[in-house]
Amino acid sequence: MKGFRNILTAQRARNTPSLRPSMPLPGMPLSSVEMAGCLRSGIPLAPYAELLRNVVIVVLFVTLLFGAFLPGAHAATGQVYAVRVAGTINPGVAEFIIRNIEKASMEGAACLVIQLDTPGGLALSMRSIVMAMLASEIPVIVFVSPSGARAASAGVMITLAADIAAMAPGTNIGAAHPVNLGQKKMDKTMADKVVNDMVAYTRSIAEKRGRNSQWAEKAIRESASVTEKEALELKIIDLIAQDLNDLLEKIDGRQLKDKGILHTKGLKTVFLRESFRDKILKTLSDPNIAYLLMMIGMAGLYFEFSHPGAIFPGVIGAISLILAFFAFQTLPVNYAGILLIALAIVMFILEMKVASYGLLSLGGVISLFLGSLMLFEGTAPELRLSWRVLIPTVIMVSGFFVAVAGLVFRSQISRPRTGDKGLIGEVGVVKERLAPGGKVFVHGELWNAEASEPIEAGVKVCVVGMDHLVLKVEPIE
Repeated sequence: MKGFRNILTAQRARNTPSLRPSMPLPGMPLSSVEMAGCLRSGIPLAPYAELLRNVVIVVLFVTLLFGAFLPGAHAATGQVYAVRVAGTINPGVAEFIIRNIEKASMEGAACLVIQLDTPGGLALSMRSIVMAMLASEIPVIVFVSPSGARAASAGVMITLAADIAAMAPGTNIGAAHPVNLGQKKMDKTMADKVVNDMVAYTRSIAEKRGRNSQWAEKAIRESASVTEKEALELKIIDLIAQDLNDLLEKIDGRQLKDKGILHTKGLKTVFLRESFRDKILKTLSDPNIAYLLMMIGMAGLYFEFSHPGAIFPGVIGAISLILAFFAFQTLPVNYAGILLIALAIVMFILEMKVASYGLLSLGGVISLFLGSLMLFEGTAPELRLSWRVLIPTVIMVSGFFVAVAGLVFRSQISRPRTGDKGLIGEVGVVKERLAPGGKVFVHGELWNAEASEPIEAGVKVCVVGMDHLVLKVEPIE
């Protein structure tokens, strides 16, 4: 009986599959049960872990690749960011726009809208803005608004560089002929070089955005300018919108090259404000502010040098002068104007040292006026010095220096009021008979005095000299 049980057990063992898993082939997928069996049996899983990791990497790469090129990837989420630009295009404005393009891109905004109203500005600042717009990862929309606004000169290139260009009713665009700001007049060859370079630059921008490059060239060579309706007909802009809300409704669903489909409907609009630093840079870029800072700086340094140790005028003057020169690098400055103003200050100072009978002061006033008049040059009123600032400043500065020079001249020619020389010519009364010495009362004081002849008490005398604190007097006839 025992032998029969052993034979039965052996037979069952031959007919029952072993629970120990065999070695799987590399590359074959494992079920969770098989993997657990491999772990219990000690079979190594390194080849399969490496394979799994490669599969995960490939899946992630494909997902990111399709996500990057999938139409509408940028527009489905985020907010609409907007900035307002009103005034000349200068380094402060350029930094403000570029920083907000980067901010909108980093924060995943659906697009950035630039509400533009500009008479133009500096070419270098315009090029910086255009480069940032062309390199932006999100759509950048330029909206010339509100009604009555314009996109002139540098504003033309900025508008042409936008992914979507729009204008409000009652606006205009054009007049982009380059002008020479602040330097001596260019000859014909140099002027042609500047114009041709700007034409090529603007045509390349217009062609990249699919806009009218022929009109862009005309705007530069002939200073052509058109209204918003004409701009739409000439394919300079993409649409006309009444306001920002109307613009966002009209651009919703537009297909943009390399940036997918734009979705703006229902998105919140966030206006990006100027920071304190932006406001300072923008304020310093005003030629009137820069001019006043320069005059304050020169006046402060003059007071410090003429009265060493005052400290406050020197500190204010140095800070103002540094801020003025910082502003000059953002403005069309004519350095001949700066030299004339500096020459005027030198003439005013020399008037206090040299008796020129007013000639140096007159030359200083003329030099200051001409220097102020020539300091800034440009076709746009925003880039020129205002007459309401120029005339009062020239009058106040000239009047101050002329008045000080007059006081100095009067002190030089006036009779001394103190010391022994101040007593010469004074009239006194004899208090004690002079024979030849005695006492006289002069200038509120009692002095020892001598006379060449006896003089009785009570007689008025005139001081003619002094010797060792003894006055020499003569009777007044």
